[in-house]
Amino acid sequence: QVQLVESGGGLVQAGGSLRVSCVASGFTFSNYGMGWFRRAPGKEREFVAAISWSGGRTSYADSVKGRFTISRDNAKNTVFLQMNSLKPEDKAVYYCAADRWVRRSGCTTDSGDYTAWGQGTQVTVSS
Repeated sequence: QVQLVESGGGLVQAGGSLRVSCVASGFTFSNYGMGWFRRAPGKEREFVAAISWSGGRTSYADSVKGRFTISRDNAKNTVFLQMNSLKPEDKAVYYCAADRWVRRSGCTTDSGDYTAWGQGTQVTVSS
């Protein structure tokens, strides 16, 4: 079955960096766009970043643009989120998700377009 497993979360000081990873299984990873979302305490889940199936297109939330980078390694069925210059407001549980459409043109920021989700990894940023 489809499985997404995130890792790499942890505690970091403000201004620091962290890289979270998501390993996919149970589907042809290289055919699907991937996304990262996050949910902060008391807030709704929000879009963070997305990458197309080929890796050629990316999209970012304004709040993370210039600080976060999404990438993928199709040979390892893994998507990454490199987070630099972290701020206390980046504290959240980070989830990866797989697009429901095979080989979508571009990438989508709409959580409703994602059909599979990981269990999440906690990122905490201390001030």
